[in-house]
Amino acid sequence: MMGWGGGWSGGNMFGFGLIGLVLVIVVVVLVARSWSGGTGPAGETGEDHALAILKERYARGDIDKTEFDARKRDLS
Repeated sequence: MMGWGGGWSGGNMFGFGLIGLVLVIVVVVLVARSWSGGTGPAGETGEDHALAILKERYARGDIDKTEFDARKRDLS
């Protein structure tokens, strides 16, 4: 006698199907990212991204103009 929730009823199979669907979506997203050429956010390359971070730190006041210019030269 199988009561409510006993055995491999439809509810359990639905849960495993949902987990399988989530795994397939994760794999598709990871493959799509790997095919995108390894660019960062908004299509930035690594160098563009580093310069964006440097500009953000300067705008926040974390670094001064001298340090900003020196690091910008290093990135170029």
